[in-house]
Amino acid sequence: MGLPRPGFRTGLLLLLLALGGGLALLDLQDAPAPGPVPGDVSGEPDYYLKDARLTRFDATGEPHQRLDTPRLTHTPHDDVTRLEQPDARLIDAAGRVWLANGDHGTLGAGGNPLTLTGDARLLAPAERWQLDTEILHFDADSGHAWSETPAMLRQPPQRMRGERFDAWIHDNRARLTDNVRGHHPPDTREDPES
Repeated sequence: MGLPRPGFRTGLLLLLLALGGGLALLDLQDAPAPGPVPGDVSGEPDYYLKDARLTRFDATGEPHQRLDTPRLTHTPHDDVTRLEQPDARLIDAAGRVWLANGDHGTLGAGGNPLTLTGDARLLAPAERWQLDTEILHFDADSGHAWSETPAMLRQPPQRMRGERFDAWIHDNRARLTDNVRGHHPPDTREDPES
């Protein structure tokens, strides 16, 4: 007496199960391993954008700040937006355009203040001056730009260096303080009345 032979249906069921298991194994081998979750001490980003342009409007609906960046990342834990190579256009109350850029930047919670780091620069094209520093902050609500790191202010042919810089773009005022040194070449133009 031998064991009864499995029926056709049982054989077909076993064949289908074996085939399904084999296909599942092949599918798992082809799936790429997930990459690392982007994050840092501030938490995991909830979104990032490439080639982004952000425009901020004032209370009257007029644009007063525009940022262009190849990549931005936002983290919801601290509500901070991190920017790579940001270029900013800041528009003052008189409609003058100020330019700012840096290697990196952050927008604080609620989109203010803007902080530029690594070769940060603020340009006032209408006044022909330029500020270079390592860290530059800008409060869009008050129009106040400042740096607490050594800064170089140039307005050719003059240049000045100081430990702290403040500018109020709506008032067209700038101040360089603490250990200020400058180079002011004499005016070599002849006086037309002499």
